[in-house]
Amino acid sequence: MKRSMNELMKRGFAALAIVMIALSSCSKKTGDDGPVYVPPTPAGPPVDKGWTFEATPTWADEFTNTGAPLSSNWDYDTGGSGWGNNELQFYTNTTNNAQVANGILTITAKKENMGGMAYTSARMVTRNKLDALYGRFEIKAKLPSGKGTWPAIWMLPTDRFYGDWPKSGEIDIMEHVGYDQDVVHFTTHTEAYYFKINTQKSSTKKIDGVSTAFHLYRVDWTPYAVRGYFDDVKVFEFANEGTGYKVWPFDKRFHLLLNIAVGGDWGGAMGVDTSIWPQKMDVDYVRYYKMIDK
Repeated sequence: MKRSMNELMKRGFAALAIVMIALSSCSKKTGDDGPVYVPPTPAGPPVDKGWTFEATPTWADEFTNTGAPLSSNWDYDTGGSGWGNNELQFYTNTTNNAQVANGILTITAKKENMGGMAYTSARMVTRNKLDALYGRFEIKAKLPSGKGTWPAIWMLPTDRFYGDWPKSGEIDIMEHVGYDQDVVHFTTHTEAYYFKINTQKSSTKKIDGVSTAFHLYRVDWTPYAVRGYFDDVKVFEFANEGTGYKVWPFDKRFHLLLNIAVGGDWGGAMGVDTSIWPQKMDVDYVRYYKMIDK
């Protein structure tokens, strides 16, 4: 059937308008930054279903080998850029700074020049080896001591789905700064709650002997909350407010990090004692238990 030219043009413009409306509803552009994620309307706070975790680890490293940490379990972040905190170490991927022996992983920070930095250390990651959405992580560790040490057991998003830090979140299972001996911290960071705007969600606990004995650091992560435990005593809870990713980006997969930083904005706030090195963080085991869905 023939149609007039005017009718065809009207139909073409209408189809183009529908396409434009559909595209604009999926993403938007800001300058040259490319598509920006437009989140769905939040559904409100979730119900706590009392999720539990499997009794046997889905993923674990008991450090039964000798030499370099297993490449099937660990990768490394390397370099000496200051890591956003004006840190003083250069991270390597060698047994000079991360080694396994006698059932223990040892991360060692040393006073030695490399890559323009005055110290070396290791920052081990499970990225693309263990990336998990929800579950229980347990890490049994003995921490370094001395002014200028800043060990951490923590988690970062693997895919940065909501954008760069802190938009996609961070979970700090344990942080310790050597000038405040035996005081350990559990913290979460999001776009709405993070330390640079003094809104971070954090808990602090004094535990005698964190540098002379092994202690258990743990997170239980469910759709309802991130809960932190030191030696199986709950010290932290951050519940999902149901208001969207700016508060709760913890619905995407994360990986684990183990490291010792030297100095930096927090670790070096009281200076760095140059006489204490090398310093070590010993790790007895790392275990991940899958959440049992309901």
